[in-house]
Amino acid sequence: MKVALPPTHEALTVDEVGTALRLSRFKVYDLIRSGALPSFKEGRCRRIPADALATYMNNKMKEAA
Repeated sequence: MKVALPPTHEALTVDEVGTALRLSRFKVYDLIRSGALPSFKEGRCRRIPADALATYMNNKMKEAA
């Protein structure tokens, strides 16, 4: 199952990812620290590429199948 994200979002904030996955900020940061969810920093801001989130969600769907 392919997950579609809005084409206007190429990089998401931690809060946007948390909302999309219905997870807390702490859990999103935990996924980033563990390497399960790639991210980058621009200044003090942490961003998650939209395609990285889509890949993460698709991998979780494959694991669940």
